[in-house]
Amino acid sequence: MPIKKSAKKYMRVSAKKALRNKVVRGVYRSAIKKTREAVANKKIKIAQEWLKKSIKALDKAAQKKVLKKNTAARYKSRLNKLVKGLVKK
Repeated sequence: MPIKKSAKKYMRVSAKKALRNKVVRGVYRSAIKKTREAVANKKIKIAQEWLKKSIKALDKAAQKKVLKKNTAARYKSRLNKLVKGLVKK
């Protein structure tokens, strides 16, 4: 346990940040998972709907610095490619 007052505060602050980041991470991960499930089940409308939600969640995560900008872009690109592949078939 920290002894100094500033170290105690830093522990509180970092715990709050970790909790906030965990929530944001959960939102985009679940959205990605739902998109992939819809693609696997060949449900085009649902996949496109979840793709929009995934992109929004990834953008928010990148904005809040939970994800790096390029990582979010990579996820979005791969998901988009997946959904477009389903639509073409």
